Amino acid sequence: MARPMNPTHHKLAEKLTILNDRAVGMLTRIYNIKKMLGNPDSKPSFFSDKALEPVIRNIVRKFPNVSSSSHSSAVGPIKSDIIKSLSLYYYTFADIMDLKDHVTDLLTTMDASQVHFDITLNFDMTRSYLDLVVNYFCIMILISRVEDRKAVLGLFDLAYELQSGKPEDSFPRLGTMIVEYDPPIKKLSEEFIPHSKCLVNALLSLSDIFKRRAQTADIWRASQSLSLLADSAKIMMTFESEMVQCEYLSLDAMERWIAVGITLCYQQLQPSSPIATECYDLLKQALQGSYVISLCRDEVLLLHPFIISFFEGIKGFGKKVSEIKDLYQQTCQNTPIIHREKRKFLRTALKELATVFTDQPGLLGPKAVYMLMALSLARDEFHWLLRHADSNVPQRKANTKTHSEDFVDRQIAELMFHVEELRDLVKKYHQVMQRYYVQYLSGSDAVVLNQLIQGLSLCPEDESVLLSSFYSSIAGLTVKQVEENELFDFRGLRMDWFRLQAYTSSSKAYTSINRAGLVLKEHKDLAYHLNTIIFHTRIVDAIDELLTDTSNLSIYCFYTSLFEHQFKQCMEFPAQHRYSIAFPLICAHFMEATHELCPEERHTIGTTSIQYAHWFLKEMSEEVNQVITAICEEQCMLADKLLPKNCASLIAVNVNKKKAKTKVPVDKEKPGDESKRKHREEFTRMDKLHMALTELCFAINYCSTINVWKHGFVPREFFTQHLEARFNKALVGMMMYNAETKEIAKPSELLNSIKAIMSVLQSLENYVHIDISKVFNSVLPQQSQQADSFNGDPTICSNYTNWYLDVLLRRVSVGHVVYSPNYKAFVSIAADPQFAFQTEEFADLTELQALAELIGPYGMKHLSEKLMRHISNQVDELKKVVVQNKEVLTSLRSSFDKPEQMKDLQKRLTNVESVLQRMTIIGVLLSFRSLAQEALLDVLELRIPFLLSSIKDFQQHIPNGQDSMIVNEMASAAGLPCDIDPALCAALRAQKPEPGVDEYTTACLLMVFVAVAIPRLARNDSATFKAALEGHTNNVHCLAKAVNSLAGAMFTVHGHGDVEMRLKEFLALASSSLLRLGQETEKDVIKNRESVYLILDEIVQESPFLTMDLLESCFPYALLRTSYHHVYKNMQEGPA
Repeated sequence: MARPMNPTHHKLAEKLTILNDRAVGMLTRIYNIKKMLGNPDSKPSFFSDKALEPVIRNIVRKFPNVSSSSHSSAVGPIKSDIIKSLSLYYYTFADIMDLKDHVTDLLTTMDASQVHFDITLNFDMTRSYLDLVVNYFCIMILISRVEDRKAVLGLFDLAYELQSGKPEDSFPRLGTMIVEYDPPIKKLSEEFIPHSKCLVNALLSLSDIFKRRAQTADIWRASQSLSLLADSAKIMMTFESEMVQCEYLSLDAMERWIAVGITLCYQQLQPSSPIATECYDLLKQALQGSYVISLCRDEVLLLHPFIISFFEGIKGFGKKVSEIKDLYQQTCQNTPIIHREKRKFLRTALKELATVFTDQPGLLGPKAVYMLMALSLARDEFHWLLRHADSNVPQRKANTKTHSEDFVDRQIAELMFHVEELRDLVKKYHQVMQRYYVQYLSGSDAVVLNQLIQGLSLCPEDESVLLSSFYSSIAGLTVKQVEENELFDFRGLRMDWFRLQAYTSSSKAYTSINRAGLVLKEHKDLAYHLNTIIFHTRIVDAIDELLTDTSNLSIYCFYTSLFEHQFKQCMEFPAQHRYSIAFPLICAHFMEATHELCPEERHTIGTTSIQYAHWFLKEMSEEVNQVITAICEEQCMLADKLLPKNCASLIAVNVNKKKAKTKVPVDKEKPGDESKRKHREEFTRMDKLHMALTELCFAINYCSTINVWKHGFVPREFFTQHLEARFNKALVGMMMYNAETKEIAKPSELLNSIKAIMSVLQSLENYVHIDISKVFNSVLPQQSQQADSFNGDPTICSNYTNWYLDVLLRRVSVGHVVYSPNYKAFVSIAADPQFAFQTEEFADLTELQALAELIGPYGMKHLSEKLMRHISNQVDELKKVVVQNKEVLTSLRSSFDKPEQMKDLQKRLTNVESVLQRMTIIGVLLSFRSLAQEALLDVLELRIPFLLSSIKDFQQHIPNGQDSMIVNEMASAAGLPCDIDPALCAALRAQKPEPGVDEYTTACLLMVFVAVAIPRLARNDSATFKAALEGHTNNVHCLAKAVNSLAGAMFTVHGHGDVEMRLKEFLALASSSLLRLGQETEKDVIKNRESVYLILDEIVQESPFLTMDLLESCFPYALLRTSYHHVYKNMQEGPA
């Protein structure tokens, strides 16, 4: 007598677990093979080789009968390359064939053991069984879609035979499998004839669950499904169900099980079958929910056409074919609307759950099932939308909306966000859930389990041992284990329950020893309770696995175009902006799509996830920055209205109103009118911008870090970096600098706009947790440098420096502008057609103070250094002229007390006008620098008064042994005036000395040259002194600053520190020359004699080394007083 089969010997649970995992791995590998062979870039190059084309055609035509003798000449030279390139593909097919054998053996064993499947009792057993059937089906269908499968297998076997002298061992069976499963559905349906009873029983056990899960949104809404607040009296009670694990079972998975399973067991639909009606009703329910099912990732199957084409070849199924065709049309018409309403309901339901759980995280314990149900339903809707939106289906009738519009969900981002919000809540409060369920397992589940075990009348030893181990595993749990962060591991318990399901679900259990074993279907209470215990243990130690089962959205990795489209829709719809953070969060799911049997795709998927996370955050940051830019523009316009220039027009209107008899039109809109509202419903542009800013900042601020494939993305840092770049670009852009027209914004107006922008940026701290001062400290100091560190672009400092030196000061040298010490500004005295601006609008003390505030001490130092380079160039030219006149100047230096000789020597001087002009230019540049330094000092006195007072004290009390030049450099950088200009000294020190030229002598002779040349200025018509400006119209009064600064710098750098002696010498020569001017009688020579006399007084007043007493000894003060009287008298008589 043959020994009966014992289910404990077949290891059904272990085999189902292993084979399902392997089937998913094989499915992933065959999917990748299909994609690689379908992509010309990744396809092996020899497939496009013209010489191999006839060989490949012949292999495909004669497959699986491949002859190596007829193709050796073409394949032989590249056989190694073929084997290397195709070995992965070939052995994947061989592995699938091996998997097929094991699956067939396991299914046969289950049939022989008469295993009873019921999803409500042996959940793990039934689910694994149905998953294995569907995975096996998907693998065989996907193999049939690999177009080059015959070419790959045949070519590899041919190359292998040529290399090793014999065919590959598994090729004959592989070839037979490929031919038999082409098309695959016919062969698959034949294979499942002996398995139909088990399979159909498993499917029929889904009937009640599937019917409840496939309800419409209206029914969900009416029953207040997923609402914790529907019955507030029971809000603290634990959700109880006899089939708790079925509550969050994927509807998508059930549809696949039913559609595939009943199609494979089509014999059960024949009228002779006692369960034909039940099976057909279940199939129709599944067909009404979807018309596209997933085979693997984005590889889908058009379900209705597939079933119709299969049933059309079966005798007696004509009526069913016509019914399914009608059902197909109805499904295409109605299903998109049904699922749209489901998504609408789920958005509200998930939002409510997230709000309640956020407020009361303790409810995550008793109401965890609600959360998992909601996540599972939402996940199914995402999968449904992606599958159907990317598939080609019949269009609707002409009078209805187009098919594509049915799948445009502008609020899909909100549903994504609430899914991520629930996931984050579970991860954040997982310890709360652990505490609850550890107590529940030990305090309730263990007690009930013990009672059920005690109530068993007969229980074999093996089952008794397992049940006792279940009780002992959960009875000893304590909250202290949770508080001490002890790692829980109930995988062994769950596997034992899986094994027990296999042992107790067989109808032939223990028949060999003539005594009844434990039959699960006869002890339903025990099965229900153990399923509940398994669910509770998964929450304690495998919450991540549960979240992956219910809310894994890695499918988006394979629908990237739709992913991008949905993100763009989200960014176009302001009400959805706050949910945009869900998109980079979903990128963290992508790696869950990988499998260890296909490691080669990990890098590709990981790279994709990082790229999309980066792109989403970049787009979000740019969108926020665009909104901020728009707000800044509005604020700048409002700030501009408050400028004095705009107020002047209002003053003019009021003045004219009093004078004019007729009414003067008045501009009604005034600053502040924009804040007035007639009613609350009025929604201004600023309101819209602030709303958009609030929503976007909520998204940026939602999470601190997004972990994607071992990379951490920090949204706030991402936003800050883009904000810095945009702010830096905006600062330079607001200058409105045009290199061609030489137009530029006034520093005061630019400063006003920047302050308006900074106030907007400071308000960002109310929306998002960033340190805006860090942004200011990063960007604003860069504007004091010559180029920024972002792209090396010009800064405010470099643009203004170039403009002032190359545009404004060049205009001064032309003669259209005068430096006025009285106004502390450069004043236009003549219109220049080349320039549309007035010089005083840019070069007065107020504007330079604004400039100093913009570019800071570093920027002003850069301005000074560049200005000094210009002065250094002028000094070089002056030295050349001095060298040319060296002999004459040497004689003049020693003959200042010999009038006649001096007069003759002066006539021999050449390029006198050039020397005066260059010295005037130097004086103008130094006057501008002095004004800029004064402006800087005023700003620093307001900004850093205590630090500045320390610098002043240090300058006035130089410590013993300290180099005064170092102190002067510090003082000059702070805007303090110095007797010896350190910047000018540095510029002169950097000059290359001429060989054979004594620099000290040249400096002395230059001062002699200037001293004896000053009287020449009296001949110049433009040398008139303007008392109102306190300056000469040709800027020769700037000679005072040029003489003193140059003397101090040159004799410090080239001399022996005898600045005072050299200036006394200069004063003696200059006064002697000017006194001789009084003896001249020619009108042309003495035209502006009085105005030129005043230059000598200005030189002394400007000098820290010369005194009025010394001047009095050289030049009569009465002459100076008379000259002042003369020029002021002319000013009073001028208007008359």
